[in-house]
Amino acid sequence: MRAMVLNSPKTPLRETELPMPKVAAGQVLVKVSACAVCRTDLHIVGGELPNPKLPLVPGHEIVGHITALGQGVTRFKVGERVGIPWLGWTCGECRYCHSQRENLCDDAKFTGYTFDGGYAEYTVADARFCFNIPDSYSDAEAAPLLCAGLIGYRSLMKAGDARRLGIYGFGAAAHIVAQVARHQGREVFAFTRPGDAAAQEFAKSLGAAWAGDSTSPPPEPLDAAIIFAPAGELVPQALQAVAKGGRVVCGGIHMSDIPSFPYKILWEERNVCSVANLTRHDGEEFLALAPLVPVRTEIEKFPLAEANEVLRRLREGMLRGAAVLVMG
Repeated sequence: MRAMVLNSPKTPLRETELPMPKVAAGQVLVKVSACAVCRTDLHIVGGELPNPKLPLVPGHEIVGHITALGQGVTRFKVGERVGIPWLGWTCGECRYCHSQRENLCDDAKFTGYTFDGGYAEYTVADARFCFNIPDSYSDAEAAPLLCAGLIGYRSLMKAGDARRLGIYGFGAAAHIVAQVARHQGREVFAFTRPGDAAAQEFAKSLGAAWAGDSTSPPPEPLDAAIIFAPAGELVPQALQAVAKGGRVVCGGIHMSDIPSFPYKILWEERNVCSVANLTRHDGEEFLALAPLVPVRTEIEKFPLAEANEVLRRLREGMLRGAAVLVMG
């Protein structure tokens, strides 16, 4: 099968012929139709996330059809369409797994990081961690829901019942979260790279009440803010933008160092929290909600062989919505 393979960090992916994956007990073999490209993939390829499996097939926003079942799999049938997310396996035994926090499992394994992922024609996955995909989405439209949607949704839940919500970094996750937030009756304030008028107009087209540079204050204090951009300097800026009792949610798996800031911008019960991974409950809840909103994913499709070009465009902020690698 064809795959795009990372042999060592900070090097381009190489198009490679690999043997067909073997399906083990509890797993499903999936013929990949589409795999969205996530900023986390950039962090893995760029060496910012430590100790990936090497060589590695990246990709963790996977949609495809099951072609074989491992021993003991009863949830799915051959031919069914499934989604494969970032969280690929948990131990089920640690204190986090026992307290409904499997996203923090001590021995968790991750698709496209510690397991081979979806930048390939076929992949295998633990059936327990796969999701049914709503019928209203095509394969390519559904792919960004598996991480941009799921992690974005968990970030939104961490923001509580904030009515005025700021979103810093208006990419794949933000364009999905903005739609969910508007569906819930919240006001959305979008912050983009300075001078990125196209992203600001995109945010307004999705219902943002205001869109401007990340260096600018919002027109009124926010109740909460979510930071999707991997830029630590945005944390103090967001703290200054939220009202008393407000929360700043860091929604990425990697962020540059947060600079020191005066205590007065944290005082009055403002707080900062991070989001790590997802739970299967998050996935089930969000994938049931998405077609009711309805969430519409803005996608750009690319062939598998162009994965390196897509990663470059993502790094340079040249994508609108989400990029999706499609097979065939």
